[in-house]
Amino acid sequence: MTLKGKEWLAQVVEEPIEPERPLCDPHHHLWDKPDSRYLAEELLADIADNNVVSTVFIERMTEWRQDGPDEMKPIGETEFVQAIADKHADGETKVCAGIVGMADLSLGDSVKPVLEAHLKASPNRFRGVRHATSYDANEEVNNSHVGAPEKLMMDSKFREGVACLREYNLTFDAWLFHPQLPELIDLAKADPDTTIILNHFGGPLGVGTYKGKRAEIFDTWRDSINDLAQCPNVHVKLGGLAMPINGFGWNARPKPPTSTELAEATSAYYLHTIEKFGPDRCMFESNFPVDKMSCPYTVIWNSFKRIASGFSDAEKDLLFHDTAARLYRLQDSATPA
Repeated sequence: MTLKGKEWLAQVVEEPIEPERPLCDPHHHLWDKPDSRYLAEELLADIADNNVVSTVFIERMTEWRQDGPDEMKPIGETEFVQAIADKHADGETKVCAGIVGMADLSLGDSVKPVLEAHLKASPNRFRGVRHATSYDANEEVNNSHVGAPEKLMMDSKFREGVACLREYNLTFDAWLFHPQLPELIDLAKADPDTTIILNHFGGPLGVGTYKGKRAEIFDTWRDSINDLAQCPNVHVKLGGLAMPINGFGWNARPKPPTSTELAEATSAYYLHTIEKFGPDRCMFESNFPVDKMSCPYTVIWNSFKRIASGFSDAEKDLLFHDTAARLYRLQDSATPA
């Protein structure tokens, strides 16, 4: 994934709204690939103008082990990120205060040694697993980076693996596309004791056969969100709509959108989700550097602050920090006593 150049992003520069507000960014990646580098130094440069007190790293097949059993290869990512977190532990921003790694949940009960290896690699930060289930038949849609098959969430062995997470007090981060939301609803109802965190609103698509059907897709997405909100074990990350697959096309523009443009185009998704789930089950997320393909870091958080302008201070505290800190069991300077 080639990231946008500094010159393109620098065309839109904004001062942070409410710069003193503590933020927890519960969804970002780190990687060092031949065509792009995004490690702690790049992350800290992006967040520099914002009061980000802690972050949560989400798996992205970074630094997997090159040898040994296949199921144990993702442990290399946790070891890699744990070392980064230790290096920055004394900084104003607790980088990677929480770590969400990959474990093949389709192993069923046999995933337990993998979970234990993650916890051994990061006894103080490992908080959950994301086994991406995102799948769509459209060639234009970028399917799961781990090669998930269709209807994985309906598989009995996968569900057995998800159920193992609660034994270790770990969350399940769910990455899927909006047509798959009924599958997640079924999973959440079948396993009500596992904490599930939906990534990126459930991936409302806007490319391929979904292009030009935003109103129709919003209605379908909204109905699924209404049903999903009835599952008290499900929480939602609010963000990730600046990815090309969402179809807004910001990454292809001559210049990035402003925070006002972002807020105007996406506020319906945010406000409806918060209405149905409540601020205590919702958290804003950057999804950087993936969403950096469309806009700078401060711009995306300013859009969140514009969208949340009508909420009380207590509700904002939940949306911008407290919900994420509670679910991922983080300790930082803004964690409630």
